[in-house]
Amino acid sequence: MAEYLASIFGTEKDKVNCSFYFKIGACRHGDRCSRLHNKPTFSQTILIQNIYRNPQNSAQTADASRCAVSDVEMQEHYDEFFEEVFTEMEEKYGEVEEMNVCDNLGDHLVGNVYVKFRREEDAEKAVMDLNNRWFNAQPIHAELSPVTDFREACCRQYEMGECTRGGFCNFMHLKPISRELRRELYGRRRKRHRSRSRSRERRSPLQGSTTGPRAAAVEGPRTFGKVLNKGRTDPTSHQLPPPPDPCSHDSYFLCFFFVFFLFLVNCWTCFSFIHFF
Repeated sequence: MAEYLASIFGTEKDKVNCSFYFKIGACRHGDRCSRLHNKPTFSQTILIQNIYRNPQNSAQTADASRCAVSDVEMQEHYDEFFEEVFTEMEEKYGEVEEMNVCDNLGDHLVGNVYVKFRREEDAEKAVMDLNNRWFNAQPIHAELSPVTDFREACCRQYEMGECTRGGFCNFMHLKPISRELRRELYGRRRKRHRSRSRSRERRSPLQGSTTGPRAAAVEGPRTFGKVLNKGRTDPTSHQLPPPPDPCSHDSYFLCFFFVFFLFLVNCWTCFSFIHFF
């Protein structure tokens, strides 16, 4: 029974927990939902609610027939917003693995920004600080989100251009950024990873000098190759001399001489004793 409940947790078969909140971190029913919204106590992902405003949506008329903002201007506006938020998150709170912005029109998803940090501690620190800040003359509402895999939260039909529900779909319609901005933001992270890996390679495990006997222990075969170039034919042939043998010829001679000396002393003592009596 326990295995079955664990297997259906967060799915549509779960009659206790809200599957929409588990997948996308938001529910159209809000607090009125008949199912539980299990808010995480720790997570890599944070949700910043309703922070992005699409200028095309605000510029549309009632019948959505006109739009004073062109696609190019809208993309530039969105790229500026994305870069500003992304840079702010990384500089103040920690490394960002992924950031997504919803382009939905539903009240529970419109303008939502999801930021996935590399460490859970950074996400917790960001939530505590952001709830005391303002953006675009509005207070920021941030919380930890259960979303970890955005592939499950996204609308697949929207990605293929076939979503019939439009902006009021209950799954995420993620707004893409330009290729140049993606290359710039995520390219900087790759460069930082490369620089960190190179610095770790340069740093010795012994945290000491990379020359002398310690270098041989750290560098291994490369140091042996350098030594071979200096004239040593085989690194294994350089061994310490064997310890002296205690039973060498000199030792035998000393032992024999000492025993013979004791024999002469005993003989002289006995001879003197007999001659005395």
